[in-house]
This record gives sequence, structure tokens and C-alpha cells, in this order.
Amino acid sequence: MLRIISFTVAGVLALGASGLALADGNSSMSSDLAKTNPFYAPSTLPFETPDFSKIKDSDYPRAIEAGIKQQQAQVAKIADDPAPPTFKNTLVALERSGQLLMRATRALNLMTGANTDPTLQNIQQTVAPQLAANQDEIFLNAKLFKRVEHIYQERSKLKLDPESQRLIWYYDQQFVLAGARLSPADKTQLKKLNEEDAALSAKFSNQLLAASNAAALVVNDKAELAGLSPAQLDAAAAAAQARGLDGKWLIPLDNTTQQPDLSVLTDRATRQKLFEASWNRAERGGPNDTRGTITRLAEVRAEEARVLGYPNYAAWALQTQMAKTPANVEAFLDKLIPPATRKAKEEAADIQQAIDQDGGKFQLEPWDWDFYGEQVRKQKYDLDSNAVKPYFQVWRVLQDGVFYAAHELYGVTFKERHDLPVWQPDVRVFEVYDDNGKPLGLFYADYFKRDNKSGGAWMDNLVYQSGLLHQLPVIYNVCNFPKPQPGQPALISFDDVVTMFHEFGHALNGFFADQEYPSLSGTATARDFVEYPSQVNEHWASYPQVFDHYAINYQTGKPMPAELAAKLRKAQAFNKGYDMLEMLEASELDMRWHTLSAGTPVANVDAFERAALEKTHVYMPQVPPRYRSTYFLHIWSNGYAAGYYAYNWTQMLADDSYQWFLDHGGLTRANGQRYRNLILSRGNTEDLAKMFRSFYGSDPQIGPMLKFRYLNAN
Repeated sequence: MLRIISFTVAGVLALGASGLALADGNSSMSSDLAKTNPFYAPSTLPFETPDFSKIKDSDYPRAIEAGIKQQQAQVAKIADDPAPPTFKNTLVALERSGQLLMRATRALNLMTGANTDPTLQNIQQTVAPQLAANQDEIFLNAKLFKRVEHIYQERSKLKLDPESQRLIWYYDQQFVLAGARLSPADKTQLKKLNEEDAALSAKFSNQLLAASNAAALVVNDKAELAGLSPAQLDAAAAAAQARGLDGKWLIPLDNTTQQPDLSVLTDRATRQKLFEASWNRAERGGPNDTRGTITRLAEVRAEEARVLGYPNYAAWALQTQMAKTPANVEAFLDKLIPPATRKAKEEAADIQQAIDQDGGKFQLEPWDWDFYGEQVRKQKYDLDSNAVKPYFQVWRVLQDGVFYAAHELYGVTFKERHDLPVWQPDVRVFEVYDDNGKPLGLFYADYFKRDNKSGGAWMDNLVYQSGLLHQLPVIYNVCNFPKPQPGQPALISFDDVVTMFHEFGHALNGFFADQEYPSLSGTATARDFVEYPSQVNEHWASYPQVFDHYAINYQTGKPMPAELAAKLRKAQAFNKGYDMLEMLEASELDMRWHTLSAGTPVANVDAFERAALEKTHVYMPQVPPRYRSTYFLHIWSNGYAAGYYAYNWTQMLADDSYQWFLDHGGLTRANGQRYRNLILSRGNTEDLAKMFRSFYGSDPQIGPMLKFRYLNAN
């Protein structure tokens, strides 16, 4: 996932994937703040990376307040300029504005996601509406929009390079979709709605983190955890002890509905308790129940869309996407629902047969799927997932797998740095070098789960590449892998391996950025394009040359035997109906929430969710959505509102592209360089559909996706 922090309706467009991507100018901060606040000036550390050894929680609100004032002064100067509007004195000036604000908010985004605390959570909820208001002051500024629109209308007469022309188009689109053409009364109403949207989104994020921590399964009797390995039991005991629960065991929740331990827990009652803890995590009443927050968020977004002149939020949000309309999204999903449902039903029948053969006198339930599915996997593919885990040690996977594939494709190299401060001791830092030896930027790897870290995995930037600002990227990947006990190896599943490759695919998109303007740089693309490079990179995890380089047994130092590796590859066909269907269910929930029209309140979240799944023909009791509405962080807080379908859309783009690689020799420097030149380095500098065609040779086709996702009819 690329973490897109958005604070407003305008902000989700204006910020794109690059956070608060408007940059530099003179500061009017007090001399006291200049002396004491680490965000006042660019960091003196390499690549302007933040100095986390000097940043205190109290620094963020002061810097953000000053940064907003600074940017507003810069924007007012641009809008009030008596000189005729030009590309340089208006758009380039906007690109330079807000550097202080950007430094502070990007660091805050990192900390509130990866290493938060109650003070930071309060700051997040306080500044969210302030940041929303700041965006509105920019994009609803009539004088500023008049200058932007004049440049847009005159663009054909200007002798500018293609990227500069794209920036003109980009700004005009952002202003128009943000409501620049609304009446003063409508602008006032929209500003209030945007601020409420931002505040609710921040509230949801904090509620969910607390709810997930509180819902962790506490077990009193070790026998109930039969099936867990000794290392897993030790980790569960340590997790309980860390919360003052001596003599007990605690299983923390992942962000998804299904939980990893469901595949090995032999006690059915324990499996049900764990599943229900996950399923009901944010519906337990009290201050962390998110139902009221999300229903109000849906209402606010529908009202924002109405004010902007759209029938629903999705119709508005999709204007900037490749899909363009809700109808196009549904048409795409409709192509996947029948094969995914058919495949999932076949899988359910196989699992029910395994239950019956095992003497179970019960019908398959969601908490049984992974446990008995693992038995089916062993029967069909003769593969035990525990047998392969010793070959996936997280740091070896990173350096001999993720980094190795990047080197073979793109020529890049990596050198670990131990001299740079980090936000948490588990974090490791690497400097990235291009094939000519020149630095490309810094990469931070924060891989292990913590109670104060949001669930899931994501990539984001602390510094964005920009020729205009003379900056190289500083990028981080965050995951939630189980942290081993001292002296134990950090072993992960193959699914986790794929996650590492995915998130680093985003990082490559950021490192190879070669843009002048920060608003168009790197991952600042549409949601249904930005996941495309990351999903291409997933494919290299199982590519034989790469796999054999990192799949080394941590005890023996020997590579995975060819027979076991072949079984693992063959077993990738397993559970693909389930995998696709749970994603499609989540996509349909997202679209149903965001195609509500204004004035359509939702009285019962659970009833709405069930009706949405049934109406779109994805409801299957044994296959719950990957994310339930009440803990769907992507759409309520991380910028994927009306955009979760993008994961499947970009699977189509990625599978097409991987097929191209295979057709042209696979993992080669020539192929990697072509992909870098035509996709990874291009940012948002041209129409994204055209960009894809330039690499693939045609519009996207669904055939390779059905093939690689094992959804073709038998």
C-alpha cells in the first residue's frame, strides 16, 4: 500500500500520493522557534532526512502552525501579485511554497502511523482540520484560481516542455475539482465539510488502533493454543507480559479479517474466539466503536460531493483516476466476480470434504477455512507452510531477494548506514546508489509489529525527489511482521515475502523519479496506477533466479531444495478464489459506501454491509471481506476512499507487464531499464493510460490477470 494521507476533499486531489506537495519560501517564524524547532530549516543530515534524535512531540504543532502561516503568506503573495500571471510567478511559485509545513507533516504522518503515542494522536486529531482548512484557503482562493485558469487557457501559446504543460493541466484540474468555481456560500459550506471529514478520518485512525489493541485475544490456558510453535507461544507469553498479564498468552490482531494463527490453531473454539475478536474489534461499544464515525464520514463525503455538483463521492473522486467513473469500476469488477466466486466455491467444497474426512460434524465457517485449507494444501500440493518458513529470514529476504532483484533489473546497489537517527531501534537504514555510483536516496525499513503501529504495510516519503527543489528521495517501508524473541531468527511466511517485494516496488517508483516539480514526482499518480509498479515487483519474489538467491535455510545455510521450491510454486494456485473474492468484497463495500447520495443516512452498519455484498453478488458466508467496514483503514483514513478497487485494477496492469517481461527474456537489465525509462521514472508527467500503452503496446487486457491469479476455468 502507498499511504496517502488526505485531510480534505480538496486535499486528496491536491496532495495526491505526495502528501503536502507544495514547497519553499521565506519564513516569518519567531527567532525562538527558529532556534528550538527542528523543522524550521531543512535538516543538515544527508538527503535532508529528519533528525529523529532531536524531534519531540511538542515540535509538531508549533511547526505546523507556523508552516500554515508561512504558506498562507506565500500564497497570498502569489495571488496578489500585480504582474500578469505566468507559469513561473504562479505555478512554479506554488511548487516552492510550504516547505516548512511539508517537513513537519511528513514526519508526523510517519510517526502517527508507525510509532504513535497518546500525545501524537491528540496532535493528529487537532491539526487534521487545520490542514484541511489550509488546503481550502489555497484551492478555493478566487484570485489565485483566476491566475491558474488564465495560464491554463493560454497554455497552447506557451513554449514549455511536456512536464510543465502537464503541471498546468494538473493545477487546473485540482482547483476545479476542489470547488474553485463554486459560489461563496457553497465554498463556505464545503470548507466546513472538509474540516469535519479530516477530523473524523483522524479520529477513526486513532479509534481503530485502540480497538485493535483492546480486542487482542487473551488466553488463560496454554492448551487452548495447541498448534502454535514454541517460538509463537513464547511471543504470545511475552506480549501478555508486556501488558501486565503475567501467566497468560496474548495474540495481537492483524489489520485484516483473517488472522495468521487461524491456520495452525487446532482448537476450534479458540479459532472462533480469535476470528470473532477480529470481526468485532471495532463494534464493542464504548469510545473505540467506529460505527458512528464511519456513518458520519459517509454522510459528510456524500454531502461534499453534492456541493461540488456530483451525484456521489465516488463520481467525484474517480475524475482523477484511470477508471474515471463508478460504472467503469463496476464493469471491471463484474468481470472478476464470476470466476472468483466459482473458484471460491470449489475451494469451499474441498475444505468441507477435508472437515468431513477429519470427522468434523459441522459446516465450514470462516474460522475453519485457513486451518482445514492448510490440510487441503498439504493433500493437494504436499506442502507444509511451516516447512518453508525457515528459508525466509526477513533480513536475508531484503538483501538477497528484494535488493538483489532491484540490482539485476536496474543496476542499483545498497549500503547500510548506522550513523543516522531512527524513530525506533528496530529500523534499519540503507543508502541507495544508481548503476553509475551516484546516490539515489535513503531507504528506511521498519518491519516488526508494535502495539503503537497501525496495521498493514505501506510505503511513504519523508523527502520527495524534485529537480526544482534540488532534492533526492527519502523513503520508508513499514510492515507488521512478528518480532522474534531475543536470539530467535526473524522468520516470515511467503505471503510476507511478497509484501516486502510489493512495498519496495513503491520505493523503486519513488527512487527512480526524475521530475522537476514535486507535485508530479514519483508516486504522485492516481490510486489505480500507483499500485501498479508495486504489484509488478511482487512477481520477482517467485522468479526462480531471485527466489533461489534468498530462500536459504537459516540453520543450514543451504538453499531450498528444488523439490520443495517446486511444491511452493505449484501451491501458489491454492486459495486464489478466496484471495480474490475477499478483495472484491472489500472493493464493493468501498464503492457502496461512496456511492451513497447526500441525505441517505445508514442506520445499521452491519445490515448495510450485508445488503451491499448480496446486491453485488459477492456475498459468501465462508469468505468474509478482507476488511470489514468498521476497520477498513484504507478507505476511512488512508486516502483510498472509492479507490480500493485499484488493487485489482493494478493487478491487471502488473500481470500484463510481467507477461511482457517473460515474453522478452524475463529478469534482464535491458528489460528493467526499459520499464524504468517508460514507467518507474515518469511520475505523473503524462496521461497514465498513454504511459502504460507506451510500455505494454496496447490497452490493458484481463487475460494475463486471470492466468496469473489462477482464475481461468479448469
